[in-house]
Amino acid sequence: MKYSRQRECIRDFLIHRIDHPTAETIYMNVRETFPKISLGTVYRNLSLLSELGEIQKISTGIGPDRFDGNTAPHYHFICQKCGCVQDLDMENINHINILAENAFDGRIEGHFAYFFGTCKSCLEK
Repeated sequence: MKYSRQRECIRDFLIHRIDHPTAETIYMNVRETFPKISLGTVYRNLSLLSELGEIQKISTGIGPDRFDGNTAPHYHFICQKCGCVQDLDMENINHINILAENAFDGRIEGHFAYFFGTCKSCLEK
């Protein structure tokens, strides 16, 4: 794959964030460095980075997809009121792979788990 300064800028932006921004937020911030970048270019690069496993794409089911520069295994909470995405600092639940494999004629190699509810900010409103 050919090197791209724009792609590198997008990845660097995500690596230093913990708020799981949308493509639009990424676009607005990357435009500060690359004023002529298009939203389509940002989407294409996010898709490529996600396919390569260099970032995570989080489909919330309510609102636009979010993106995470942290590719280490971890879990996410998605607020059903405001759509925010937060990392959950919790114990690993990899034993769920064994439970799933016991109920499946095949091999389980991993899992994704999203937790849904109402965030603290929305509860306080």
